[in-house]
Amino acid sequence: MFKKLIEKFNSVQDPNDGQMALSTKNYILLAIGLVVIILGMVLMCGGGSESPDEFNYAMFSWRRITLAPILIVGGFAFEIYALMKKF
Repeated sequence: MFKKLIEKFNSVQDPNDGQMALSTKNYILLAIGLVVIILGMVLMCGGGSESPDEFNYAMFSWRRITLAPILIVGGFAFEIYALMKKF
């Protein structure tokens, strides 16, 4: 599955790539980074309680405290890579 995606990514050609600051491949990588950032934000959502008198410890789950921030920072790092990569 990933092999087909990589082959398709490598076969992307645009005749205007030489005139543009970013190529089509850069925009594809930027979209992938944006999806990773959005996924991190979605994973960070929730954890509140229905009533303010009740404390919910689900707010401090591993998904919200560790995984989501790693995905967000990784997504921003990937965005920088996507902008700097010259194809």
